[in-house]
Amino acid sequence: MKIGFRVPSLKKSISGKTSLKKQAVNRAGLKMPNGFGVVRNPKKAVYNKVYKKTSIDIFKSLKKLFK
Repeated sequence: MKIGFRVPSLKKSISGKTSLKKQAVNRAGLKMPNGFGVVRNPKKAVYNKVYKKTSIDIFKSLKKLFK
């Protein structure tokens, strides 16, 4: 588990938006509403929740610094 600054990856961002699995789920109408990630994949949902609480977004930090 990473603690500290999150460094965004352009490659992962693009692949996440264009993945075949994501497109198939959306086209089939199986998309779940926000907050239902626990139903679909509980282990991943818990990991993501902890990750977002323990790491800091570098762009939010810079935005606050130069505000």
